[in-house]
Amino acid sequence: MKRAHWEKLQLCDALERIADALPGVDRLKCLGTANAIVPLLRSIHRYEEAVIFPAYEAAVATNNAGVASIQRLRAEHVEDECFADEVTEILLAIGHGETVGNAEAIGFMLRGFFESLRRHIAFEREHVLPLIGIPDTD
Repeated sequence: MKRAHWEKLQLCDALERIADALPGVDRLKCLGTANAIVPLLRSIHRYEEAVIFPAYEAAVATNNAGVASIQRLRAEHVEDECFADEVTEILLAIGHGETVGNAEAIGFMLRGFFESLRRHIAFEREHVLPLIGIPDTD
């Protein structure tokens, strides 16, 4: 799980560097990042839903707040994957030479996406992992 968080944070950092560089962004970085987003998120989300969430559900079986948290995290996975598709599409277009028409809007979109991922990770680190016996030593 710590590796999954690390990989997602690396993705966030790459997206932040792209957002900061707009409109003069490295097209190859856009292509590489675009091609990594969806597979990375899908893989991590499947792992969390198959392994981490059931362990958390068992740890909070008598706590309705814990059940609500899992429902929220699952919904965030769906939202993140939909948002990832949109971000991928934009980054692929830029990587393939399309002009960055509105750098501010694209930067805002990228920031919205990676900040959402960072909040999700923070919640998991603060609330989910400690209850399933994974201390946050980062």
